[in-house]
Amino acid sequence: MPQWQGKSKGNKLGYRIFVYVIRYLGVKPAYFLLRFVAGYYFVTSWSSSRHIYAYFRKRLHYGRFSSLLKIYSNYYVFGQTLLDKVIVMAGIENKFTYHFDGEENLRDIVRGGRGGILISGHVGNWEAAGHLLKRLNTRVNVVMFDGEHERIKQYLEQVTGGHNFNVIVIKNDISHVYAIGQALQNNELICLHADRFLPGNKTQLLSFLGEDALFPLGPFQLSAGFKVPVSIVFAFKESSTHYHFFGSKLFERGEAESKQEFTSKLMTAFRDELEQKVNLYPIQWFNYYNFWEK
Repeated sequence: MPQWQGKSKGNKLGYRIFVYVIRYLGVKPAYFLLRFVAGYYFVTSWSSSRHIYAYFRKRLHYGRFSSLLKIYSNYYVFGQTLLDKVIVMAGIENKFTYHFDGEENLRDIVRGGRGGILISGHVGNWEAAGHLLKRLNTRVNVVMFDGEHERIKQYLEQVTGGHNFNVIVIKNDISHVYAIGQALQNNELICLHADRFLPGNKTQLLSFLGEDALFPLGPFQLSAGFKVPVSIVFAFKESSTHYHFFGSKLFERGEAESKQEFTSKLMTAFRDELEQKVNLYPIQWFNYYNFWEK
């Protein structure tokens, strides 16, 4: 199985330093400092770098030297997306611009009055497009594993105010399913990531970038079970200050369509969208483990 364990790297001091630099010196000095941090991870984090190297070398077919350079670029852009997320969620003054493809699809969900589900993955940085979700005039709930270190999570909540997104934590019981159902009844949006899972979760093999990989069944089965509109969403960083948001056409389970049929259709659509976007934005793939391990 993939070796992701549901936890994120980083420490509270690191976040504190970068937030201080952003607030008092600006974004560009923070990005400059980030170059050294990216270099540190490039040199010291072979446990994750080797998987990213294999992704560039075996899946995208870059040369050996180019693949090594891409590892550094990947760490650097990942750091930028983390900083951008804090900047946007904390309301820090910035010069970010956005281009939206598919905003009307999300507005259609809200107008429908039944709530809806947004499916994304650990690529790009769709949270940085948060002001789009705000102007939809409905609450946004992010469903996630509670894998962040508690001290870091508390600090980020202090910095950002913790008001932009409501977090629904996935637990061993099914309490998160009830929370999702209640949110949908209130015409709210549910955001699910569909490219990671923990050991023991149900999965299905799909061909992805030329080789079979395991995808979690849970997000797609939930979408099929609730029978609400679903959009596949991503946002990618196209320059230091510009993001491009994508919201796919809406998927809805038909009256005569079985849960299994809709689950399979949605999984295939997500795989196709993810594969297309990864080819367009190759260095914004942020799964630091062997995604193709069976």
